[in-house]
Amino acid sequence: MIGAVFSSIKAYADAIPLMNRLGLWRYFIVPIIISVLAAVGIGLAAYGLSDNLGALISKAWIFDWGKETFAVVAEILGAVMIITFGLIVYKAVVMALSAPFMSPVSEKIEADLRPGEHFYRNTDFNDQLWRGIRINARNLGMELLWTVPIFFLGLIPVIGLIAPILLFCMQAYYAGFGNMDYTLERHFGYSDSIRFVKRNRGSAIGNGLVFMTVLIIPIVGLILVLPLSVTAASLRTVQLMDKEQPKLIDYAN
Repeated sequence: MIGAVFSSIKAYADAIPLMNRLGLWRYFIVPIIISVLAAVGIGLAAYGLSDNLGALISKAWIFDWGKETFAVVAEILGAVMIITFGLIVYKAVVMALSAPFMSPVSEKIEADLRPGEHFYRNTDFNDQLWRGIRINARNLGMELLWTVPIFFLGLIPVIGLIAPILLFCMQAYYAGFGNMDYTLERHFGYSDSIRFVKRNRGSAIGNGLVFMTVLIIPIVGLILVLPLSVTAASLRTVQLMDKEQPKLIDYAN
C-alpha cells in the first residue's frame, strides 16, 4: 500500500508537462471558477457559523469554575469543526459539478497513453454530472459518518493525537476517489468503481494527499488543485487498469 501511495504522488511530477503537451489547460477554466465560487461561499458560511457553534459547545460546560477557559477551547474546537466540515463539503460540491468537464480531460489523457486503441463512450453531459453527484454524495456521507467518531477520538488524551492524521488521510482518500472516478466512469458502473478504488486505496490516498496539501495554499491552491490532481489521477488510474486488465479494449459502461 505504501508503494501505491508514493506511485500516485509521483504521478504529479508528470502532470504539468502532460497538460502543456496536450493543451488541457482550457478545459479547467470552468472547474476553476466552480472551485473559487464554492470556496468563497463555503468560507462565508463557515465564518458566520463559527461563533454560533462555539457558543453552542460552550453551553455544555455547566460549572462556574473554568467557564472562560472552556469558552476559548469551545471556540477553537468550533473553528476546527467548521473548517473540517467545510473542506468535506467543498470537495463534494466541486468534484460533483466539475465531472462533465473533467471526464473529457481524463479521456484525452487515456487516449494519449493508449495510442491506436479505439473506444467509445455512451454518456453525455447530464450523465456525467449525475454520475459525479452520485459518487460524491456517497463519499460525502461516508466522510461525515467517519468524521464524528474521529472528532470524539481527538478528545481522548494521548490517543487523540492521531485524530488529525486520521482526518487528513480520510479526506485524502475520498479526494483521490473522486479524481479517479473521472476515468473509471468510462469503464465501470457505480458499484464496480467503488470496488476498484477500494482495491487501490493506496493510490487514492496518495493522490488525495497532494490534493489536500495543494488546497491549503491560499488562492493558488484553488486554481491548481483540480488541474494537477485530475491529471495525476488519470495517469495513475489508467496504469492500474492496465495492470488489472491488460487486454481491456472495450470502454463502454
